[in-house]
Amino acid sequence: MTEEQKEKPYSRAMVVMAHPDDAEYSCSGTVAKWTRMGWEVVYVLCTDGSKGTDEPDMTTEKLAAIRKREQLDAAKILGLKDVVFLNYPDSYLTPSLDLRKDIARAIRTHKPDILICPNPTRSFDNNFYVGHPDHMAAGEAALAAVYPTSRDRLTYPDLIKEGLEPHKVRELWITMGAGANHWVELTEEDLKTSLRALKAHVSQVGEDVDGRMREWKARAGSLRGYRYAEAFRVFKMRV
Repeated sequence: MTEEQKEKPYSRAMVVMAHPDDAEYSCSGTVAKWTRMGWEVVYVLCTDGSKGTDEPDMTTEKLAAIRKREQLDAAKILGLKDVVFLNYPDSYLTPSLDLRKDIARAIRTHKPDILICPNPTRSFDNNFYVGHPDHMAAGEAALAAVYPTSRDRLTYPDLIKEGLEPHKVRELWITMGAGANHWVELTEEDLKTSLRALKAHVSQVGEDVDGRMREWKARAGSLRGYRYAEAFRVFKMRV
């Protein structure tokens, strides 16, 4: 890392997730804090979200359109710079070379200092959730896109022809429960903005979402003496 890179403050972030609403559940309090501070934040959503419904008369095409609109509404609430929809089919995501390349393209385009992505491994630290395969695939592809794909000039040289020079992400943040080593303290304002963004996903949230999210963020905060927080595993990349 050069002296200039060490001194340059962070001002850009990217969040790579599998589905519309994943970021709102996992890290939108942190995103709200960053945008309030003037940061540019971009979402990259790997799938079209076209399977997340119990409605018997819903179609994949209609649901994909609904969830895209909901995500754009949430983006306005959070003040995002952009939302990149990769539109891979929901529930079929794999950490393919094509997905890795698409995420690397977004990284080289928007040049984030920090990239947030899901945990690419299954978690058994609770009794109600064992991991969604799309989340793991998005996490693995994002990790590979950060290192080494977006960094190396000779990986996908056609990206150079598109005018997309290599970019080195400075920090990688993985959304975590157990194994976290970094907590972002959230103000009441940050949490309220996060909840408003989450509730923009009308097709996905229930009436109890406020209480559940406050409980989750309070539980994370209690580990560091904060009222509310979001937890991550942070890696400082050698750029």
